[in-house]
Parts: sequence; structure tokens; C-alpha cells
Amino acid sequence: MANKKYKDVSKPFKWKHAIGDVIIWLVSWYTRYALSYRDLKEIALERGLKLDHTTIYRWVQEYAPEINKRIKPYLKYTNDSWKVDETYLKIKGIWYYLYRAIDKEGNTLDWMLSKTRNKQAAKRFFKKLLSNGHTISPRVINVDKNPTFPPALSELQVSNEAPKKTKLRSVKYLNNKMENDHKSTKSKSRYRQWYQSFRTARNTLDGMEAMRMIQKGQVRFVGKDIVKQNSFVRSLFGMAA
Repeated sequence: MANKKYKDVSKPFKWKHAIGDVIIWLVSWYTRYALSYRDLKEIALERGLKLDHTTIYRWVQEYAPEINKRIKPYLKYTNDSWKVDETYLKIKGIWYYLYRAIDKEGNTLDWMLSKTRNKQAAKRFFKKLLSNGHTISPRVINVDKNPTFPPALSELQVSNEAPKKTKLRSVKYLNNKMENDHKSTKSKSRYRQWYQSFRTARNTLDGMEAMRMIQKGQVRFVGKDIVKQNSFVRSLFGMAA
């Protein structure tokens, strides 16, 4: 399962019927590119690997969130100008809300899948953003006209859970970069015909967004070199470059 606690983190592929190289290769491709499980099944078969698409699905559900957890200590610091927005994703025919945030340079800060779009959801997302080790206290947060953001931040500032000096700017055109940044996540999700459960959506999105951070060059000493990026992901699981 995606939230599985490994008894030995140095042996994350114990009891698996495939070597770690194959698992991480397929999970990385799924989270990085607009490919379906059946696409990857065919690609694997071309390389002499006979796998069922449901097997690849199980690997993504287990290891995609694990990539997200393991990259956090290696992320570069972001800057103090944030852009926060939410977009829509379909889960079993119902639209849900994906909160996302980037900084002025386009670096991803964090994301959160939510069943609701209200003040409480906005507060949870702000708290999630502020708790990250790679984010610094925001000087300004740019949002669209969503009326839930201002009271959410105000309440956190009153309770000393957010910096009192942080300013919130509700100007739609300032978030154009944020709107463009949604496209990568939404295009992959749409190609795969969205999601069948909240849990699988959250696990998959964790991997997709984490891999997007790697693609953007947010990992220290790795940058945007794809060879270094692939080696970095392998190293997270104790595999040699």
C-alpha cells in the first residue's frame, strides 16, 4: 500500500517479483510522462518484460508517494513570493479540487487534493505549505478571486500559525503563471481518463508532482540534466547510478 511503513528502508523492494530497477523505471516513466498503464505494459514487453498493467498500477500506488517523501530533504529553498490556486480533477465522475502553489520562479511549493473548496480546505493547504522544509516564510501570496483565501490566512495569522507580515494579493492576472503550471498535471490526468478513487488519485498525484519538481531542477546538485535526475531517483532507493 502507498502508506506502507518499510521495516527496512534500505530494502524497499523486498518480496517483490521484479528487481528494483524495473519497478522504479516504470514508476518514473508513469509519473513523468503522459502514459497509461497499458502503454507501459507494451513498452515493457518490447524490452522482454511480460507484465500485467495491474502490476504496474500497484507499483505506482506504492512507490510514487514514496518518491515524494524521499526527495524532500534534497529540495532547494524556494523564494518568498508565492502563487496559490486550485484547479479541478475528476474522480469517478465527480469533480474534486487540487490546490497547488508555486513561487515567483515557477518552482513547486506543494499541492493538496481536497473534496471541498472552502475556508477550512484553504487553511489546511496554507498550513501544509508553511510546514515544508524547503519553503521560507512568504512575503506575499498571490491568489485569484476565490473568497476563501483571505479569511483562511487571516485566521492563521491571528493564531500565530502564519507570519503576520505576509500580504495576500487577490489579483487574477498575477496568477497566469500558476494557471499554466496546472497544465502538466491536468493533461496527464485527462489522458488517463482521470481517476477511480480519492486514494489512488492522491497517491498518483504525489508521484506526478514530485517528479515535476525534479524536472524543474528543484533538487540540489542535480539541476535539469535528465541523466542526473534519473540517477537521483534511483539513489533514493539505494540503487547505484
